[in-house]
Amino acid sequence: MTFAIRSTEAHTLVRSEKSRARQAALGSFVGAVVDWYDFLLYGIVAAIIFNREFFPQVSPAMGTLAAFGTFGVGFLFRPLGGFVFGHYGDRLGRKRMLVLTVMMMGLSTALIGLLPTFASIGWWAPALLVLLRAIQGFAVGGEWGGAALMAVESAPEKKKAFYSSGVQVGYGVGLILATGIVSILSQTMDNESFRVWGWRIPFIFSVVLVLIGLWVRSSMEESKEFVEKVEKPHHRARMPIVEALRQHPKSFLLIIALRLAELFTMYIVTAFALSYSTTNLGMPRQFFLNIGLLVGVVSVVTIPCFALLADRFGRRRIYMIGALVGMLSAVPFFVALDARSTLWIVVFAVLLANIAHDMVVSVQQPMFTELFGTEYRYSGAGVGYQVASVVGGGFTPFIAVGLVSLAGGSWHPVAGYLVIGCLLSLVVAARMKKR
Repeated sequence: MTFAIRSTEAHTLVRSEKSRARQAALGSFVGAVVDWYDFLLYGIVAAIIFNREFFPQVSPAMGTLAAFGTFGVGFLFRPLGGFVFGHYGDRLGRKRMLVLTVMMMGLSTALIGLLPTFASIGWWAPALLVLLRAIQGFAVGGEWGGAALMAVESAPEKKKAFYSSGVQVGYGVGLILATGIVSILSQTMDNESFRVWGWRIPFIFSVVLVLIGLWVRSSMEESKEFVEKVEKPHHRARMPIVEALRQHPKSFLLIIALRLAELFTMYIVTAFALSYSTTNLGMPRQFFLNIGLLVGVVSVVTIPCFALLADRFGRRRIYMIGALVGMLSAVPFFVALDARSTLWIVVFAVLLANIAHDMVVSVQQPMFTELFGTEYRYSGAGVGYQVASVVGGGFTPFIAVGLVSLAGGSWHPVAGYLVIGCLLSLVVAARMKKR
């Protein structure tokens, strides 16, 4: 009788843990969709609208640089978001912070959609645009660490990469939604209507996604490991980020180096190439919007599949293959782009964004979070992740445009930039200890 009761209790406990893991994975995924939709939408619209509507009194090239400069501002504020949300996430819990990040991101995005242009309020327009972009960056800075930890810390021991892959799948779905809505509006509206008011619709639509995200996240339970290890006040670090820096200083540098392959491949394909192909090569805008859609759709399948392989064969091995593919695909992608070969552009865009990028990001959640102790993990992994975003992500389109300008329109320096980033990530991963 006693054995039967214990067996029933054990079965109930297993079911409860599985339910918590699924809820955490779903909540992390949905929130990531909302935040990345908002964040990526800005980059897409910056490439085709903001240079003319918010910076009309400069040359087209300088207007594009200015638009991508505001895109980069969001990345500058991501470490601050990682620090603030990480600090309170390590002390008060992951769930509360994730609700706040979704609300803040949605509000700032909707306000961008209501923002007057330069023609209406002059230089106040770009100033307010920069402010709202900074708030976006602050919010998304707290998102990855909390979402990754909720999923990783609640997942079964041997399936941590798979259960946490929803954080990165959310990126792909956010990219699909952002690119899809802009693409539909771009095709169904004339250029003048889209330029004047059509671009605002996707930003205001963010309110709907935020309400869905809040509904899903409100039903999540707190991270299992947080509850077990640091729920009691005396187990909590007073300054988690200081403790993370003191205990694991090299981990921050590892995260920065390991994210270069991811950031360079994605932002060069989805943001820089859109601007370069339309401005320098005269290619239709819709072509690269369609590539963005394709990349997002494929990633919904590739990221969880690569995560399953990583759980089975090792995270480091999957990561290194991805970085190698990115390095080898860089030059062929630009050769195809320069030749305006649509088939080969698509092939190498998929190799860069869906093989190289997706293999790398499929293992990041457990790989990065497990570099730090539970009591300061949100701060350590979150800040490290967001500092890497500034170093390797936010200004990648800006730097790439600058390199093209310095090279007289040539793509060669940008291809070299991409190769070096992937090579550095590959070398660092190869030298890491197996975990």
